[in-house]
Amino acid sequence: MSDSRPVLRIVTYNIHKCRGMDRRVRPDRIAHVLRELHADIIALQEVVSLEGGSPEEDQARFVAEELGFHFAFGENRRHQGGGYGNVLLTRFPIQSHQNYDISAGGRERRGCLRADLRFNDHLLHIFNVHFGTRFFEQRKQTRKLIDGGIITNDELRGPRIVLGDFNEWLRGSVTPRMTPHLNKANVRRNLRRFRTFPGRFPIFPLDHIYFDQTLGLKRLYRHRSRTALVASDHLPLVADLALPTASRNTEMHHLENDREYE
Repeated sequence: MSDSRPVLRIVTYNIHKCRGMDRRVRPDRIAHVLRELHADIIALQEVVSLEGGSPEEDQARFVAEELGFHFAFGENRRHQGGGYGNVLLTRFPIQSHQNYDISAGGRERRGCLRADLRFNDHLLHIFNVHFGTRFFEQRKQTRKLIDGGIITNDELRGPRIVLGDFNEWLRGSVTPRMTPHLNKANVRRNLRRFRTFPGRFPIFPLDHIYFDQTLGLKRLYRHRSRTALVASDHLPLVADLALPTASRNTEMHHLENDREYE
């Protein structure tokens, strides 16, 4: 029996201020990579946003306009007169959004951007995170997400997706506390194929996608096109997630536009 549930394509991508492996700042290359993916929801980390600036300075708006997507920006700190943080891009209208401070241990300010989206009859809660680099910092940030009620809020009524750059260099700082609440797109079942950092010769799986138990994982892969190999120091991680109710429109869109990537 075929699965007729609608499928959403979800992407997490640390764009490194649009600075590529050649050290050139090229937001147009990031937009090119994202167009290759035919995604519905995209979580970006390390984004510069100087309102009214050039494409290199107002990266959030430039990339959103290039794709024709709605966007929400979560500022974590200031950078050269503008904001710096996480961005959520989506084909669907954003009903509301909120940025949470998950900084820990007096280290660099980090954030979790929540956006509530409406897709057909579904209200989706998307959480875009960028964790710190230290083991104990990550553990504190995970506790803020869970014990602080950010992703475990009783008022959340729709499926949750938590994704981003978790900087989990060592196993054990994040996953054991997340998986009692959410399923994980398990990159470690085929570790080599899902390493996303550094881009050209990836050896670490830093980027992850967690999702509500009402959702089903149809496919998980990293996007390794020629442009993606140079556009940032990370590679995009892509997941196709099936929603609970039946409709084939979105899934057929993905199948028609899909290409095989490693």
